[in-house]
Amino acid sequence: MGAREATSEGTTAPQIPAQRDGVGMLEHAVRYAKERAWDVFPGTWLETVDGVPRCTCGVARCDAPGAHPRDSSWPGQATGSATAARRMWEQQPTASVLLPTGRTFDAVDVPEIAGCLALARMERMGLGMGPVACTPYGRMLFFVLPGAAAKVPDLIRNQGWSPGAIDLTTHGEGGWVAAPPTRVGARGSVQWVRQPNAVNRWLPDAEEIIPQLAYACGREAAAARGH
Repeated sequence: MGAREATSEGTTAPQIPAQRDGVGMLEHAVRYAKERAWDVFPGTWLETVDGVPRCTCGVARCDAPGAHPRDSSWPGQATGSATAARRMWEQQPTASVLLPTGRTFDAVDVPEIAGCLALARMERMGLGMGPVACTPYGRMLFFVLPGAAAKVPDLIRNQGWSPGAIDLTTHGEGGWVAAPPTRVGARGSVQWVRQPNAVNRWLPDAEEIIPQLAYACGREAAAARGH
């Protein structure tokens, strides 16, 4: 089920069309730094070789083609300055836009089907949510306050689950996520399900959304065992 389809509880999760041109990537990087005060840094990108898009890292079986850090120095490259971001993407306009986690936000990572179910439940309950993104690999990313990575395992246990029993992970300090509209290989682009805006500028704490996400992931785990 795609994130733009209706969820099992009747809510449709809209997506924002991705801009894939170089100018668009620069504009998005600058906007994240200027409007959200998020650190950004340029990653690898895709180049077409013999009609096939390939990651500029040169690895034939790259895990995230066109959407990962170029080298280990990326933590020092990440900047929250719109001016510095513009300068970096002017040097390489087609670079992917990557966001370090553990600074201004963490990201809770769940399967798309479970994410859509949780999103529908949270919307119906009137819970406050931050931005939510989906990847072409069938994952959804819920943006929460930093520090979530340390709390999530205990929060999952409090819901009656073992952290290893459900497909829910967190990107925290030392990690990163690809920002819309970064393209990942031939599968498509990262897109917003709930895009950043004035309403969701204040991110929720993980405690506010983990109960619903754990419930949805638990349902998916139980269904998988049933099959």
